[in-house]
Amino acid sequence: MTIVDRINAFARRVPTWVLYILYLLPVPWLLYLAQTGGLGREPIKALEHELGEIALQLLIIGLTITPLRRYLGINLLKFRRMFGLLAFIYVSLHLLVWLVLDVGILSQIWADILKRPYITIGMAGFMLLIPLALTSNNWSVRKLGAGWRKLHRLSYVAVILGGVHYMMLTKTWALEPVIYMAVILGLLALRLPKLRSKQAA
Repeated sequence: MTIVDRINAFARRVPTWVLYILYLLPVPWLLYLAQTGGLGREPIKALEHELGEIALQLLIIGLTITPLRRYLGINLLKFRRMFGLLAFIYVSLHLLVWLVLDVGILSQIWADILKRPYITIGMAGFMLLIPLALTSNNWSVRKLGAGWRKLHRLSYVAVILGGVHYMMLTKTWALEPVIYMAVILGLLALRLPKLRSKQAA
């Protein structure tokens, strides 16, 4: 049995609910750190950042699943919807912290969305994730048919917007957001038809 076979066999045995629990464990821990001073001088900003970064990581993990299967034979497709839903949960929490704890004033929220491009882009990415989260169930897959796949290609746009949001948020060419963006573009490039046909040849 090869390493790939072992990975696939292990993945088949792992229930998705276990990963849901593991990936949601950081939420209470981050809230605890925010309350106890473990997130530094600006705990709300730090909490926003941590939740948003985990969301972006989860979206990126979701992007890796197809290339892993196509180029390495590692089949993690059973987890793809789970990573998408977890990403949506973390983005929602990221947004909630900003809305309630950071800004808190409705008029200021709309002003920030309209006047600050990085917030506008981040909000656009969140809006794209809403229909994806709502249709991440077997009933929607059956009901939408081929349209389900087309709809869920919006995740590519959403993850790009998330990467751009992160880069603009730092207001400098910081290394970390640039690396995230490079990884996102690299994973999307693996889906290009020319690259796939060359690999098949």
